[in-house]
Amino acid sequence: MSRQQPASVPAVRSPRHVAVIGAGMVGLSTAWFLQEAGVQVTVYERDRVGSGASWGNAGWLTPTLTAPLPEPAVLRYGLRAVLSPRSPVYLPLRADRDLWRFLASFVSHSTARRWRRGMAAYVPLNQRSLEAFDVLAAGGVTARTHTAETFLACFARERDARGLLTELEQIRDAGQDVSYRTILGWRARAIEPVLTPQVGAAIQIHRQRYLNPPEFIDSLALAVRSRGAEVVEQVKVTGLHRSAGTVVVACEDGGQHQHDAVVVATGASLGDLAGRFGVRQPVQAGRGYSFSVPVEHMPGGPLYFPKQRVACTPLNGRLRVAGMMEFRRHGDPLDPRRVTAIVEAVRPLLTGVNLDDRREEWVGSRPCTPDGLPLIGATGCPQVFVAGGHGMWGIALGPVTGQLLAQAIVKGETPTELLPFDPLR
Repeated sequence: MSRQQPASVPAVRSPRHVAVIGAGMVGLSTAWFLQEAGVQVTVYERDRVGSGASWGNAGWLTPTLTAPLPEPAVLRYGLRAVLSPRSPVYLPLRADRDLWRFLASFVSHSTARRWRRGMAAYVPLNQRSLEAFDVLAAGGVTARTHTAETFLACFARERDARGLLTELEQIRDAGQDVSYRTILGWRARAIEPVLTPQVGAAIQIHRQRYLNPPEFIDSLALAVRSRGAEVVEQVKVTGLHRSAGTVVVACEDGGQHQHDAVVVATGASLGDLAGRFGVRQPVQAGRGYSFSVPVEHMPGGPLYFPKQRVACTPLNGRLRVAGMMEFRRHGDPLDPRRVTAIVEAVRPLLTGVNLDDRREEWVGSRPCTPDGLPLIGATGCPQVFVAGGHGMWGIALGPVTGQLLAQAIVKGETPTELLPFDPLR
């Protein structure tokens, strides 16, 4: 499909009352921007606001690093790596046809050509992503985003940085604004004394931000409520169907609620509701883990350990440590071995950090698609929309997703930026 002209959604009247299913960053952002356009909104959440993948996220707002997950480097981990419980990418063996179908498609998309195509799709969203947070702030969302005064990607040796340097160059070639410099280990340790001498090199990435995910989600939910939305928690939506020009939201408690349109933003379980409306792209749970620890000298900004696939973020006086990509079922319990693997991966690289005093141990299901691109837009039913499949980037891209999707819902025309993310592709 050409990206030169916006595609038209089948004509329907502009909705006055929209249901948003899912109260994470993506769902609440969509609700907020719909309200900005004068639409009445009801948000349905099966658990509590922000209790899904949004809660334990590293909180990075990093357009420089936001890229499709399938890439040739992922394949270089090899089967032995992904089957190891200590690997940052873990695949437990089990008989699951849907998982193996997802992985086969994921592998087929892990080529340089398809990565470049996906990166080109991300660039317009990345360029607007931070601005969307500024719009929320100007509109009354009180939680702050923080400028990352320092943002260091750290390596044991200079040669270990080559892979990320190559990726940054490719991201720049795709049209993304990228600013960084390489520094030696002694300079990285001078900037961030929390690093040990085992960090021999680093890449300092500029003009990034971060936030506290639970704090921000709570603030966004408060803003949505204060504008008149009803946020219904602990109510599971079990089905959607059309009736007399509306969409009926059927709930597990027996409730039947009519709305002019519905947005499905349910993360890794998106297909449960959207599948019957033509959305065939599988959404797989890529589970991430996080916990917080005390630190003697808090870093001035996020730290990234690419080889270990671990992200560290200063939040509320403690350091949040996040990592792992575990392909297990959504809803499976936390596996302590994954936490141990993260701890042992970063223990040699950090000093003055008590990795044994862990709090808020958490696992959450990132919604991953096999081509690494989210699903944003209208389904086969012009009154049912989806917003999900952002993988690791739901926090960073949630507001710009909500902004553009609200425009599509209200105006009946898909913005050019959303064309590559067609849910029916």
